Amino acid sequence: MPNLGPMEWILILLVLILLFGAKKLPDTARALGQSLRMFKKETSKMSEEDEERQTVKAQAEPVAQPAAQIPPATPSVEERLRALEEENRRLRESQQPVSSQNEQRSN
Repeated sequence: MPNLGPMEWILILLVLILLFGAKKLPDTARALGQSLRMFKKETSKMSEEDEERQTVKAQAEPVAQPAAQIPPATPSVEERLRALEEENRRLRESQQPVSSQNEQRSN
């Protein structure tokens, strides 16, 4: 971006006076200043809120770590497999007497 010399600034001010008028220019500058102050205030609030969230998150992390050390409530794969095999064996055993009774009735 090129540097603006004194002539360029005078030309910019002249154009602003012609566009807005001499009476509205101070009001416009005042409104612009207020807008900038509000913008700075809101951005500082946002950064403070972000910092608060990070500290809360950092404080909450050590509390969450012991919960991760608790073993899961669900049984392991081996335990589930063992339980399914046991249930399968019981079902087969319960089906065998019924099958043998059906064979005896048909004879």
